[in-house]
Amino acid sequence: MLDFLVFVSLLPVAQNLQGADVVLSCSFIEEGGGMMGGSLFTRTPATLVLRDIVLPSDPSPETITPYNPPEDPKADDLIFEVTVSSVEIPEAESLLHADCNDQEVTCELSQYVPRGTDPDALPAHFIGSVQIEGGGVGLTLVLQTISSEKAESSSPPLTQSKLQLPLSQWGTLLTDVVFVVFSQSPSLAVPIGSDTRLDCGYRRKDTSEEQNLGLEWRWQHRGNGRRVLEMKSPILDTEGGTQVHVEREEVSVDSNLLIMEGNASLTMKKLNVSDEGTYICTITSGVFQTQQIIQLHIIQPPRVFVSEEKIIFQDSESPQKLSCHSERYYPLDVHVEWTSQTPSESESISLTEKASLSSHRQHSDGTFSLSSFLFIHPSEHPPGTIITCRVSHFALKTPSDVSVTIEAPKPASNYYWVVGTTLVLSLVFLYQALR
Repeated sequence: MLDFLVFVSLLPVAQNLQGADVVLSCSFIEEGGGMMGGSLFTRTPATLVLRDIVLPSDPSPETITPYNPPEDPKADDLIFEVTVSSVEIPEAESLLHADCNDQEVTCELSQYVPRGTDPDALPAHFIGSVQIEGGGVGLTLVLQTISSEKAESSSPPLTQSKLQLPLSQWGTLLTDVVFVVFSQSPSLAVPIGSDTRLDCGYRRKDTSEEQNLGLEWRWQHRGNGRRVLEMKSPILDTEGGTQVHVEREEVSVDSNLLIMEGNASLTMKKLNVSDEGTYICTITSGVFQTQQIIQLHIIQPPRVFVSEEKIIFQDSESPQKLSCHSERYYPLDVHVEWTSQTPSESESISLTEKASLSSHRQHSDGTFSLSSFLFIHPSEHPPGTIITCRVSHFALKTPSDVSVTIEAPKPASNYYWVVGTTLVLSLVFLYQALR
């Protein structure tokens, strides 16, 4: 995880815009040689500075704090100063609120080589992954270094020791966002049988050039994987030149939105348990290729009920069995609790330790069912006692409660009188029928 700082600075008055600088503590990841020929990834502390993110509303004057670069630049420092105004980054302002919302942000950087280019060629490229845990936008940024001429440094530039690239006079590596793939909903939970849309999109700095465009959606879950959809199209060809290959029924991507608006979202209909997993949205535009990961969770709340509508003890010594059923839920785990509350008690008493559970039963649609059993003794639960079965599950916002009340038995004299009268009448009718 990382430290998270936000600096808000006032842009020139002529622009009439309020911008924010977001500073993220990141890890710069490199692949190195490990023991016995294996690979080993090394992590070096780095800083990512996103400059002048446009805010939807003006912050209070008390929060305006300009970002100050290091007073003493060092060649070992890895500070990526990024201009984000050249490419729209949807929901980028959510980074400003992550700290206030107790959301952690992960940030990773590494070197990137565009397809068909020389790894040592300039300008250099880097890829950055920024993810807000627990909700929020996910970003994959391709950064391109800005030449020393644009840095406007009057003194010989300082060279970064690891990357061997010239730094600005204040010790940062100046870069520009040239390509971004994003998802505004990197994780979502959807009920069985419903429809959903996996959000994914891209933005590119140079949109005037004709570039071939490619999109692939892949699914992975528990060691298995398959391609869901593949689309290839020249970016300026809107006359039916798009090639689409689909491997799952009732999935689609709007090719016009993909080409014209950068919307690569995948629409899925009639979800079932087998659709759960990790979906990888990979977008290729010209020499750039990056991806976003979306987690799809399938959920189904249990139907909870007790098999007995009421309890009447006819025998003062024989216990009765209560059954609480949780049916057709997903994912697997449920938690069942039992409580009782007599008319004279102000609080309920837990009976969970006295209950037993059946084994999980899996249905053909992938959902599960479970039953819990509890024996009720008349000496411990007088009439008026309320027995409650409470079921908790991931798909339930609040636990589901079902209750049954113990009722007083009917007087025995009335019972025997009714039985005796019924028997006498039956004999009379039988005698008359025989005559």
